[in-house]
Amino acid sequence: MPIDPDATIEITAFEWVPPFAQGFVRDLRPRWACEEIGLAYRERLISAVDRPEWYYAEQPWGQVPHLREGEIAMFESGATLVHLGEKGGLLPKDGQPRATVLSWLFAAYNSVEPAMFEIANATIFARKQDWAPLRLPSLLEDTGKRLDRLAAALGDSEWIAGDFSIADIAMVTVLRDIDRTELVAERPGLRDYVERGKARPAFKQALADQMRHFEANAPKQTAGA
Repeated sequence: MPIDPDATIEITAFEWVPPFAQGFVRDLRPRWACEEIGLAYRERLISAVDRPEWYYAEQPWGQVPHLREGEIAMFESGATLVHLGEKGGLLPKDGQPRATVLSWLFAAYNSVEPAMFEIANATIFARKQDWAPLRLPSLLEDTGKRLDRLAAALGDSEWIAGDFSIADIAMVTVLRDIDRTELVAERPGLRDYVERGKARPAFKQALADQMRHFEANAPKQTAGA
């Protein structure tokens, strides 16, 4: 539970990704939400190396996750979190509580995650390019300032928008990506916030379910390399 091959909700995920991406693929977000709610879902696995052409009609860039429930289909992890949050109490129904959760959900994706993408580009994907080591110092400095603002907003609160919500699923998973640098570790409030998220049983189960496929399919992918 909640993975059930007969479940109404279907989450599309990759069957395998390279080691540096394992545990960070974004289907982790709706998986985590389902675990928090106790909402059963089934998995549909596709190849990240040779993505099926038919999938681009469902997700224009061939990314995951994609979620389907009956006749409803959607892509982008933020959209899936809103859909699931409304079903299971992780998104308040109305008023300022709902507005606050939605604001922080979008902040995770629009104000924090883009910096993570740039850092990953400079340190992983384009690390051999001449510009990467020149860009990295200012990128880390600018991101650090942004995280200082986030840490100030969090303050002594346990979660970013009141009770645990989809905003925390978004923010914790984004900060886990940045945590591959020292930027989060250097800020105790954010470090402890991420650790609280990672300590939740629902997160641990969602991560284990995602990793299970990567481990099972690794020999097949390695042999074909």
